Amino acid sequence: MSVSNNSVSHRIHDQLSRIIASTSPGNRLPSEPALAEQLRVSRASLREAMRTFETQGIIRRRQGSGTYVNHPLQVIESGLEVLESIETMAKRIGLSVSPKALSIVRRIAKEEECRSLKLEPYSEVTSVTRVMLAKNHAVAYLVDVLPTDILSPEDLSTGFTGSILDLLLQRGEAELTVSRAEIKAVTASSQVARALGIQRGDVLLSIVSELYSEDGRVVDLSNSYFLPGYFKFHVVRRVE
Repeated sequence: MSVSNNSVSHRIHDQLSRIIASTSPGNRLPSEPALAEQLRVSRASLREAMRTFETQGIIRRRQGSGTYVNHPLQVIESGLEVLESIETMAKRIGLSVSPKALSIVRRIAKEEECRSLKLEPYSEVTSVTRVMLAKNHAVAYLVDVLPTDILSPEDLSTGFTGSILDLLLQRGEAELTVSRAEIKAVTASSQVARALGIQRGDVLLSIVSELYSEDGRVVDLSNSYFLPGYFKFHVVRRVE
């Protein structure tokens, strides 16, 4: 039974690959019902095959609009041993990135944020949310939460390029030392999906980080969501 399922899966993948290859970048593919009928498969099987191409960045679904073939885009690649901003990683390959849908607000910290940032209940924080674009493609959704004595909304009134890390390094007020990160695959929430122009439930790479200063204080709690296919992260491990 598994051989048969694999055979069907390969057939769908090959046929869909040919359809995508014959569609010019930026153009829309036929609708899911039309594709499912053309390939003589269920929509569930079609979605599973399409997800493979989507995670590779070859196609992209836009909520309420359809599925489009992507323009070729350079992959942003980096090791995870050193903390770097998206801007720094992109600059290394000559790719320009910029923030969009930037939101900077002063608000009361949530309970879990107080725990991570070691703040008293009802402390104020600065929350910075933005979508990062590369060649007009949304590639990442970033949220940073910082104590207001580390960064206030007024500090971001002009000239902010999208990277909290780079801003803190440039200011040099807090000596940054290490970052503790949790990396996992997650499904996109409605809010993140809407911001990135993808479908709710699509798979994203999530990195949740706590950035520490020299005195052991957490100065930035960040939630980063990356579109697979646009990023490639690796880790160098020592053999002992």
